[in-house]
Amino acid sequence: MEDHRSKTASRARGMIVDNAFTADSLYGVRREPTYSGALSFLRRKYTRDLTGVDVAVTGIPLDTATSNRPGTRFGPRAVREASAQLAWNRPYGYEFDPLDRLAVVDYGDCVWDYGRPEESPVAIEEHIGRILDAGVTPLSIGGDHFVSYPILRAVSKRRGKLSLIHFDAHSDTWSDEVGSGRVDHGTMFFHAAREGLVEPSRSAQIGLRTYNADTLGFQVLDAPWVHRHGARAVIEHVRNIVGDHEVYLTFDIDFLDPSFAPGTGTPVCGGMSTAVALEILRGLQGIALVGMDVVEVAPAYDVGEITALAGATIAHEGLGLIACRPGAQKAREPAEKAREPAEGECR
Repeated sequence: MEDHRSKTASRARGMIVDNAFTADSLYGVRREPTYSGALSFLRRKYTRDLTGVDVAVTGIPLDTATSNRPGTRFGPRAVREASAQLAWNRPYGYEFDPLDRLAVVDYGDCVWDYGRPEESPVAIEEHIGRILDAGVTPLSIGGDHFVSYPILRAVSKRRGKLSLIHFDAHSDTWSDEVGSGRVDHGTMFFHAAREGLVEPSRSAQIGLRTYNADTLGFQVLDAPWVHRHGARAVIEHVRNIVGDHEVYLTFDIDFLDPSFAPGTGTPVCGGMSTAVALEILRGLQGIALVGMDVVEVAPAYDVGEITALAGATIAHEGLGLIACRPGAQKAREPAEKAREPAEGECR
């Protein structure tokens, strides 16, 4: 009995926990109980030191721009918590773990004076700018969808006009008063197109199912089209639309039907399943992705954390896309003889 107790105690002493603070490497997976420990995204190390980092995951807890139910300020926290369930294994279907190829950290959250919401756009743009200026790719967790606008301003200022891949139930291109400084989660891409941050003709909006007569030139694959033609057709069309242009990808969780993502501020029936969303994302391997966000997770309206888990899974898939972008694989692996990629490998 004593020998058994001694071995049990020894195993417990050897277990490393709280990897968010104790990790000694930015690569790989170190397992700890999913129900325990400090909750960073995928158990990555919490740090503001971007030396040697490839991807910085950062929360942007804004919900003052929403037109319906608030609560997305708690989205980053909920997604981090749900991501603990994913941290022990690579995304299913991949022949590699993105965390073995990318140095990923949790950069913490962007903050501003909540009593001065008009200052949030500048705070967000500067926050993302610091990540970009360190040569690091931002993967942002919202927050309501307005956060994409100052992020795009930061990325476009450094990369030029971008292609946009936009998963959403809403176009977010409703006209707005120019120069008014309004903070609105339904007008960001109106402003982004008008300011030349994105090129609508080289951008795809997927899953829309709310009426807006003016597309502003964006290439729209609405929800009925996606249901009718399927994920494979979406992948083919989107790849043709964006080509080899640099891409920013934004994923509003209400792209998913409310049965798959009830925890959001403006749910719309008739959306996609989580399986379809993941199939489309995986089919976009090889795009020139320069940044990504997952937004509009509002945990107060969630059921069994299924929305937060969907958000965490989509962000996890985003790491796979970043690991597969042009040039990324060569930087981490020895050169291989040219061949067609197997299922689950980078295209």
